Formats: sequence, structure tokens, C-alpha cells
Amino acid sequence: MKLKPLLLITALLHALAGQAAAQTVELDASVNEVVLQIPKPGLISIDLETTLYKPEGDGPFPIAVINHGKAYGDPRFQSRYRPAAAARYFMQRGYAVVVPMRQGFSRSGGSYIGGGCNVEGNGRAQAADVKAVLDHVTAQPWADKNNMVVLGQSHGGWTTLALGAQQYPGVKALINFAGGLRNENCASWEGGLARGAAAYARETHLPSLWFYGDNDSYFSQPTYRAMHEQYTAAGGKARLVAFGTFGSDAHSLFGSRAGAPIWQPEVTALLASVGLPSEPLPAFSKYRMAGLTPIPPATQFAPLEDETRLPHVRDTGRAGYKVYLTKLTPRAFAISPDRAWGWAEGGDDPLRRALDNCKRHSKLGCKLYSVDDSVVWQDDK
Repeated sequence: MKLKPLLLITALLHALAGQAAAQTVELDASVNEVVLQIPKPGLISIDLETTLYKPEGDGPFPIAVINHGKAYGDPRFQSRYRPAAAARYFMQRGYAVVVPMRQGFSRSGGSYIGGGCNVEGNGRAQAADVKAVLDHVTAQPWADKNNMVVLGQSHGGWTTLALGAQQYPGVKALINFAGGLRNENCASWEGGLARGAAAYARETHLPSLWFYGDNDSYFSQPTYRAMHEQYTAAGGKARLVAFGTFGSDAHSLFGSRAGAPIWQPEVTALLASVGLPSEPLPAFSKYRMAGLTPIPPATQFAPLEDETRLPHVRDTGRAGYKVYLTKLTPRAFAISPDRAWGWAEGGDDPLRRALDNCKRHSKLGCKLYSVDDSVVWQDDK
């Protein structure tokens, strides 16, 4: 569907406004969310935008680092990653949770280091940013630098495996959720992932837990199994949780509320096996989830990617929906009969925030059209 020039300009302005809103969203006081700018030393020092979720008190707290993925498009337009649901899982167990945005992403300085077709080098460059943040965090009096776990989703999972090769002191385990980097412009890119995984494994002595599904839109079953086989053949310790199909895209497992029953018991067992806190503690019970907007069941109203099927909204709303589809889960998109629309990503309850964003421009009320990677819209008959 082609937009007229004026509508296209308006749509782009709406999209940019949505991105700006995502960047300046109100901090979540219920999980003590703060945003720091942590310096990465070098010939030219740059600041890395880092979200911190820290329990109340002096600590020292064990550390959980969560590494973000890479959305489509320019990394500078990627919103700050806010995995509040996962942060709550760790905070209940007494962890402080650190979420660095790597250079070139969001409001971090520098430029994204792509590395061309050298996917192994790409991961090592990303891991250098995480190391810089860890160097800062472990110097803080509230941090237990001897008890840390590092995890990541997609490009963040690949970054996590690369960080393991650095043998960073105090890190006791790695968790990889659908890790990798899909680069179809490179010949045999899947083989490059497997070879890169093997290279990391030869320098890694930590146990790792891998989550992959069979209907992952980024990495097929042969791709992730080859990565795991070469990683373990090179000496890496990796338990693969191949959980089959999940929703319409297994790649969204970690960011989806529905994925928690799959990954949380496995992560709990891993933490216990390496001597890290693994069970919720009464002193941190306030960080449990409560009062979230219910997720409507998925429907067959329309394919997720088909913006032409959205009812009610104008071309600007369809353009906004296309922007929404580039965002990482958790996410939600809402619409109204009077053509209003709104979306939100990240945090505890993007469903509520999407509805609120839509209601600001509606007099008739709003309903959810999409949540995560599913269409949930039902026509009122």
C-alpha cells in the first residue's frame, strides 16, 4: 500500500513521535528503575545508556546482566530496553539487574560495530561494551562482584556467549535466549554462526543454558542445532532447551509473558546448580508481578504483518503499526472506532500503556489489536 506524500510525511512524524515517547517513558518506581550513563574508556570515551533495577537496601546484591537484541532498522532509533518482567524474576531473589545499551544503540554514544560478515568479531565487539559496564558496576559498594549471571535475547544472546569467552571474574553462568545474528547478505551466514559459537566455546569455562524454538523466524532448527553441536564439540558446556513451537514466533519467548513458565524453571535450576540465589526471598516479595492487564487470546482476524487489515485507523495508523512491528517484545498496539491508535513496548505492562496512549486521542474507548507477535482483535458483532 502506497501513501500519498503528505500522508507519508505525517506518518513519519507520528512514528518519530512514538519513538521519542518510548525513549522518555516514565520510569517504573515499583522496580526502582533508574537510567545511568556509564563511561566506556578508550581513545575517545563514550557513554553507555544503562538501566538499573536495584532492590532497596545497601546490598551487596548479586548481579544479573540482561543484554538486548537488535531490532530492524537503524540501531540509534531502537528504544531503551526495559525487560521489567525478567527483572522482577531476579529482584525477587535479591539480584540487582543491569541492562546496558551497547554503543550505537538508543542513547548510547559511538556507532554500532557491525563487523560485516565477521559475526564472531561482531559478538566480541558487543561484549566489550558489556565488560565496560560490568567494570563500573562491580566497583559499586552495593554490587556482589563474586556472584553474577549474564543473559541475553537474540543479538544479546550472541553477545552473552561472546562475553563468556572473556572469562570475566565473578560471572558464574550464561543464559542464551535465541542468540545469534541473522545476516542474509553474507554467504553461509548460518555456518558463520556455528563457527563463531565454537570459537567462543574454546575460551569459555562457564555453564550455559540455551533456549531455542522450532518456529523461530530468525534461526531455524538446523541453524541452532549446528551452533549448539559445534559449541559443545569445542568444549563448551551448554544445555539446550529446544521447546518446540511457541506462539507464532518462538523468537519472542523471552519477551512474552506466556514464555515465563518455559524459561523460569530452567533458569531457577541453573542458578541453584552454580550456587547463585535461585528461590524468591520474603524480603524481596514486593517485586512480584501483580495487577497486570490480561492478555486476550490470539485470533485469526488477520496475519500479524498485514497492516492493511487494521480496522478503523487511517493511513497514519497503518504506518504507526508498521513501526510497532519493528519493536522488540513485550509490545502492544491498540485502536479505537474513532480512528485513534497507540502502541507501547517494554516494561511490565505495555498492554495498559498502549491502551492509555490510544485513549489520549479517543472519545470512544480503545481495544487491543496486537500483543507481542499475535493479533488479538475481535470484531464487535
